[in-house]
Amino acid sequence: MAKSDKFYFQNFEDSTALSKKAALYLVECLENYDANNIEQMLTTMHEIEHSADIKKHEMSAALAKAFVTPVDREDLDLVSHNLDQVTDTIEEVLQKFYIYNIQTVDASAIEFAKKLVKSCELLCELMSEFENFKRSKKIHELIVALNDVEEECDRLYLSSMRELTANAKDALTVVFYHKIYDCFESCADACEHVSECIGSVIMKNT
Repeated sequence: MAKSDKFYFQNFEDSTALSKKAALYLVECLENYDANNIEQMLTTMHEIEHSADIKKHEMSAALAKAFVTPVDREDLDLVSHNLDQVTDTIEEVLQKFYIYNIQTVDASAIEFAKKLVKSCELLCELMSEFENFKRSKKIHELIVALNDVEEECDRLYLSSMRELTANAKDALTVVFYHKIYDCFESCADACEHVSECIGSVIMKNT
């Protein structure tokens, strides 16, 4: 593989590392939640998200001037976009806690955040294998593992929503947490979309 091609795969690894950093920070925020400190939490999270945006812009700039790419430039652009969505949706979860002035955190929300960390860890492994996808013995296992975590998140979403509806003391709590759990589900879907995209790239190029 040409030396110049390494930029693309390193960019993806850097992007997934930022997604993992955002997910870990989300867990930290929720485990030590202080509604009075939510604005500072958002500032720190946005710094991570902004770093991820820079990686996406760097990829777009490189693709715009590249003559030859290791796989189709459209596929590289799609992977980059999907990776950016992961960090964006993680930030959006924390934004929901701010928007709805959430005062206490449900245990299910922390569990959901930890599953996002698991997904992001798998994405980091997946991207470290992507450069050598034609020879990798792990990449398909990682794609399946990401799908498994997404299914775990689906089950957690259902159980969390049922518990919320059964036990909430007021309608607003149901509405607000419903939107928060929807956002968590979007995060899990975003991680799976990355793995699906990688799977499609592999099929096209092997």
